[in-house]
Amino acid sequence: MSDDYDLDSGPDPADFAARRPEAVPGDGERTVHAVGIGPGNTAFLTPRGERAIREADVVVGFETVVDFVGGLTDADLLTCGYRDEGETLSAFADRVAAGERGTAVLMGDPNHSGYQFVGKVERAVGAPVRVVPGISSLQVAASRARTPMEDTEFVTLHKSGDLTADLARLRDRVGDRHLLVLPRPFDLMPGDVAADLLDAGADPSLDALVLERLTHDDEAVTRSTLGDLAAHAGEETPFSDLSVLAVRRE
Repeated sequence: MSDDYDLDSGPDPADFAARRPEAVPGDGERTVHAVGIGPGNTAFLTPRGERAIREADVVVGFETVVDFVGGLTDADLLTCGYRDEGETLSAFADRVAAGERGTAVLMGDPNHSGYQFVGKVERAVGAPVRVVPGISSLQVAASRARTPMEDTEFVTLHKSGDLTADLARLRDRVGDRHLLVLPRPFDLMPGDVAADLLDAGADPSLDALVLERLTHDDEAVTRSTLGDLAAHAGEETPFSDLSVLAVRRE
């Protein structure tokens, strides 16, 4: 995230996206799709998601996300960063209002750390947005770390705003349940989370894995303990911003 991006700005667009169940479009009403593209390896893109991207007239998303799928469609590609996402989504909304088919793309699965962008898209277009779930790096990490989801506490820190309650959930569950954490680049990376858990009394001998760039050719898994991982707390992190932290229970 940009150092100039206001992480404490509100209201939280994720609350807008989750305010009620998904709307059913009326007759003749165009539906905007919000597609989870998976971890970035297009082999993990679902056929339904690929179709929504391929059939779109205009695709919007963060530049790093659009780059993964731009070759799958002839649609116009609108890319943004945090600083210009409002302007870019407004241009996307204008295209949708003019009758074009619009698709927004997000990394992984929009249900895992994507609702803030879904909410921004939904507010901009003022029309039904249909979420197309994807394969998340979280799911791949659970497989690599052998942490069954039903025995795991998942917390995403990769979002704007106050994370006090999210960090409290991790502190409360560490040791009793497996943890899967999506860190926030670059102020709450795996080492920072490990240090916070140790401060809360967690056992430093707990197994900890940092899983980076999952499904890509340069995928890497660092196996450590919570105590050793905490040595990387601070701004100088050795880990990618495309990381998942897994902490195995006792």
